Amino acid sequence: MRYILFLSLPLFFIDQLTKYWIVSDFPAPDSAETQRVIEAIPGFFNIVRVHNTGMAFGRFNGAEHANLAFGAIAITALGAIFWLWKKGAFPGPGAKTAAALLVSGILGNFTDRVLPGRGYVVDFLDFFVGAHHWPSFNVADSCICVAAGLLFVSAFRGEESARGAEPANEGP
Repeated sequence: MRYILFLSLPLFFIDQLTKYWIVSDFPAPDSAETQRVIEAIPGFFNIVRVHNTGMAFGRFNGAEHANLAFGAIAITALGAIFWLWKKGAFPGPGAKTAAALLVSGILGNFTDRVLPGRGYVVDFLDFFVGAHHWPSFNVADSCICVAAGLLFVSAFRGEESARGAEPANEGP
């Protein structure tokens, strides 16, 4: 569980602090104020404020009951991760890191959905590659994407437990 304490919690707080900054300093997308855009790297990376009630890539954004549905999915996913953790389903350091990243990402976006007066996920990292615009995302989304990559890699590497479990005998 030290992965949860030393990786998930700090990343969760970073996610929430960055979103607090965005909500505090950027006008809401539906306000009459001119939208604020910080061009961090002109033509490539901006910091903006986007509200997302849906999921990745804005799918189901604005759908009725989206927050309720995705909130239930988040709670279920967190329960499954903790249950799988107890069952030893994340045997090596890569898989444990991935699980901790998933916890921080899921908690970060779930918190946005349930905060009073919020009801949406705050996205603010906005990238362009040439004429192509990548949907805005946040620190929690980044944690989830990195976790998916780590789980993929650790599955193909066949990670064994950090406690010293030996690989299965493959014969002579």
